[in-house]
Amino acid sequence: MSRLAIIGGTGLTQLAELKIIKREQISTPYGTPSAEFVIGELNNQKEVIFLARHGNPHSIAPHKINYRANIWGLKQFGVTQIIAVAAVGGITSEMVPAHIAIPDQIIDYSYGRKHTFFEDENDPVTHIDFSYPYSQALRSGLIHAARQAGLSISPIGTYGCTQGPRLETAAEIKRMEQDGCDLVGMTGMPEAALAKELGIDYAAVGVVANWAAGKTEGEITMAEIEQNLHIGMANTAKLLKVFNDLAQ
Repeated sequence: MSRLAIIGGTGLTQLAELKIIKREQISTPYGTPSAEFVIGELNNQKEVIFLARHGNPHSIAPHKINYRANIWGLKQFGVTQIIAVAAVGGITSEMVPAHIAIPDQIIDYSYGRKHTFFEDENDPVTHIDFSYPYSQALRSGLIHAARQAGLSISPIGTYGCTQGPRLETAAEIKRMEQDGCDLVGMTGMPEAALAKELGIDYAAVGVVANWAAGKTEGEITMAEIEQNLHIGMANTAKLLKVFNDLAQ
């Protein structure tokens, strides 16, 4: 039986539609997760587990997140599927602010993060096939749910994961676009790879908060980001509701 978890990023520190059954703070061999695990029923139906990636309230920078503790903790709760919601910047023309994308590929530009559960001397050398980092079954379910909800989304895209916490330079975004990136974010890795190591199906929902550096005139402002996230996250909530309804 599948058990779904939703990881919320910037703009999604809690799910208003979640009827909370209990909250649990746990420890793991890799340290303390970002926040307590919130177990509840989404729209009074299927049970889900919610985790605020940056803590609640939002307080943990992308490069400081304990990704291993988060994913390990979800595995301990019996999670078999993860939908990871993240605020991203739009690089290519389709990725306009407040738009939603379901990426199918990722390029990792981050560094210095704990990228594997298998790094101790006594651990076996472990290689995962990461050709397709996101679960196609989960992606298909999200794409179908978006259509049922009447939402216009991008069903494919390449997510570029940068280190943060600063935003990128215009030259960096130009390079990323040349590399084939459609979106830029700071939390997609090593989260996706760690889920893969533990055999958890993982898919991402990218909510475009702003145009990436150099893609628009003027500076990127937090007011602009917050306005776009308000719209994008409201549509994401609709998407998750329909996805959950269809999964019954």
